[in-house]
Amino acid sequence: MNITAAYTDLYQLTMAQVYFITKPDGRAVFDYYYRTNPFKGGYAVFAGLEDVLDILETLKFSESDITYLEQHGFEREFLEYLKDFRFQGTIYSSKEGDVVFPNRPILQVEANIIEAQIIETLLLNILNFQTLIATKASRIRYSAGNESTLLDMGLRRAHATGGYYASRAAAIGGFDSTSNVKAAEDYNIPCSGTMAHSFIQSYEDELKAFRDFAKIRPINCVLLVDTYNTLRSGLPNAIIIAKEMEERGEKLLGVRLDSGDLAYLSKQTRKILDDANLGYVKIVASNQLDEFVIKSLKEQGAPIDIFGVGTNLVTGKPDASLGGVYKLSEYNGDPRIKLSENIIKVSLPYKKQVYRVLDTNGMFYGADSIAVFSEESVNEMIHPFDATKSLNFEHFDREPLLEKVMVNGAKVNPPRTVQEIANYSQSRLEKLPEEYKRFQNAHIYKIGLSNKLKKERDILVAKHKL
Repeated sequence: MNITAAYTDLYQLTMAQVYFITKPDGRAVFDYYYRTNPFKGGYAVFAGLEDVLDILETLKFSESDITYLEQHGFEREFLEYLKDFRFQGTIYSSKEGDVVFPNRPILQVEANIIEAQIIETLLLNILNFQTLIATKASRIRYSAGNESTLLDMGLRRAHATGGYYASRAAAIGGFDSTSNVKAAEDYNIPCSGTMAHSFIQSYEDELKAFRDFAKIRPINCVLLVDTYNTLRSGLPNAIIIAKEMEERGEKLLGVRLDSGDLAYLSKQTRKILDDANLGYVKIVASNQLDEFVIKSLKEQGAPIDIFGVGTNLVTGKPDASLGGVYKLSEYNGDPRIKLSENIIKVSLPYKKQVYRVLDTNGMFYGADSIAVFSEESVNEMIHPFDATKSLNFEHFDREPLLEKVMVNGAKVNPPRTVQEIANYSQSRLEKLPEEYKRFQNAHIYKIGLSNKLKKERDILVAKHKL
């Protein structure tokens, strides 16, 4: 997909033209954050940062973009400016793959207000989607446990080209491989796949279909056994093929169950395979799986080795989107705030830093504190809207979370591979106590303000309140 700077909403450009004419030198700080955890869970996994930075480094308007915008009545001087447009701002961000929580900055953009405004839609589009899918993937990994293999096979059910980014996010969230060839190639993700029912149906005989497939694709061969009858036809034929492969010095990797009672069928399949001295043949299961179905299968003792997850993963079902927002917090060095009758929508002013509190074992204590960026020492945090609730963490370690990742439009650090990001994400999730990972009534991670930030926010609220 060819992403140019026109990958934005029209109102970003109409506002940018006004900025260009009235205050072209304005410097802005914008915060990216979300307000509610996806899937009624206790956390999210931040994903999409490397893609955003890669795009921003080369982002520009094409000649056809300029021609199109001219047709929409944009002024000639502004269009001349857009011809030379490049993002030259600075970005501070949490590390991609980190565990993040609502209502605290995950990423901050510090740039000319025109540049900061034009990139908003692109940034939200990529970060919201990949964070949603990475979080879903991490929940599925939590259900499956580390001993099971997870295969992303959702491209055909994804929202068009969103499936490309979904495969990347799924890998960050803990999936082992993808059926998506293009994403596997571009992001160096292991690529896996089995066969379709149509392949078997194209033959008059199921055994002949299996035999041809195994002869031509013996490496990592998985046979789909539920086209006609799993236990009476598909599995017996798969066993015949497995024995023929043994005679050639090959091994059948697995058999796949794609319908029916997966718990019952997997148990019967495992017994029949073991009785045939095929204990090495793995059982693959698919068919509308998600974290809850996999959790149930595990609790029933289903001997499934590989879970193929599609629709519910790549569409982020049931949430479908993450409500990430992008709010102005500072302009030309002065604080800015957005008020609302809904107190959770009141934004936080100033450029900021976020500190994670760690307990004596290095685990996440359950609290992130937001402070004004210039504050040198923060030992206490206060509830954003209830001054009677506070937490003193003077004797605890704390970790600054927002680090500089882009300066003058150029990346600061060498890129990390998807696998490196996934490994980092897993290490961070291991530091998150179990009560935040449970699917029912997940514990609420505390987010608080430093004394200075709360005082400055309250002053601005009073100033703008009618």
